[in-house]
Amino acid sequence: MSKNIIAVGRRKSAVARVTIAPGKGSIIINGKEYKEFIPVEHLQRKIEAVLNEAAAADKYDITVNVSGGGVKGQAEAIVLGIARTLVKDNEENRAILKKGKYLRRDSRVVERKKTGLRKARKKEQFSKR
Repeated sequence: MSKNIIAVGRRKSAVARVTIAPGKGSIIINGKEYKEFIPVEHLQRKIEAVLNEAAAADKYDITVNVSGGGVKGQAEAIVLGIARTLVKDNEENRAILKKGKYLRRDSRVVERKKTGLRKARKKEQFSKR
């Protein structure tokens, strides 16, 4: 690989644009180190797991531009984006990442609030008398 590879990952309302380039394994998210940007430990491990699964932890420098959503949505969007870039770089990674379910776009989003209800499904308490 000689040039940068770009892919997009999405989850809930978060969108992550991921760029990988040959390097030593640094992960920069919105200008910060990924452990600083995502302080939650199990989400950090999710990001590391994708790279370890494809044996690419020290091969690439990863730059991510992420917006929208919360910390969890952003982290999962980043995971999908990284997985897609690794597949674009080396098609042999597809089988490995597919088995680990890293190439799936989780399409679940928040259900909208309906009129006459408190939330999407929660109703006003019923009073018989």
